[in-house]
Amino acid sequence: MNDGTLFRDYLASIGILPGIKVDKGAKDLSCHPNEKITEGLDGLRERLAAYYENGAKFCKWRAVITIANDIPSDACIESNMNALARYASLCQENNLVPIVEPEVLINGTHSIDECDKVTRKSLRSLFSHLKMFNVYLPGKFETKMVISGQENDSRASYEEVASKTIACLKDFVPNDTAGIAFLSGGQTDLEAESHLNIMNQSSDLPWRVTFSYARAIQAAALAAWQGKDENLESSQSILIERAQRCSSSSVGKL
Repeated sequence: MNDGTLFRDYLASIGILPGIKVDKGAKDLSCHPNEKITEGLDGLRERLAAYYENGAKFCKWRAVITIANDIPSDACIESNMNALARYASLCQENNLVPIVEPEVLINGTHSIDECDKVTRKSLRSLFSHLKMFNVYLPGKFETKMVISGQENDSRASYEEVASKTIACLKDFVPNDTAGIAFLSGGQTDLEAESHLNIMNQSSDLPWRVTFSYARAIQAAALAAWQGKDENLESSQSILIERAQRCSSSSVGKL
């Protein structure tokens, strides 16, 4: 801050807990064309200790799974879910809350049924590895919705996305998981808020279902701003409106 206040301290003063992304990005998976493995486990224990000492309260690690011809492979799913579990275990060892993020990408022409199949396979593997590494589950969990590929000519309705997503999660996510936060990547603003709103109108969800949206909150505001001071006020109004709509959808009151 301009007055010398550390950003972490300013956040704490307004009730916001700071966190940090700790993976080192998705790299090409050896001998597996078009697939990625998220790296960053080497030296992570020491980095986490330093992050905690500097005020971090939670961490984030993103694994990406691509749907295309003959992929994802078992090697891609298993190696990424194993890394997520190892990361989560190290976070908890260092008194940090791990945000576990297995992201089945929306890119492609796949159907919602194909996405459902891959998401189920990924979640089955993930929670098996989390159990293996003694990860305490009442922490935050992030994932993508079960949804048609972005380039599919016959994409599923809002109701089908909401229904299939909740059914999939109920089958694999333990009830004692503290909450589920969805990513918006690839969805339009309307899709992201509508899907979440419908899910939260259900009365029998065993966990809190909310959002971890960037694009669905920021994209319209950034497009309006264009880096120009004269657009600042109008772009901030758009940002506030988008945040309010997403907040309303997280309690089924959009």
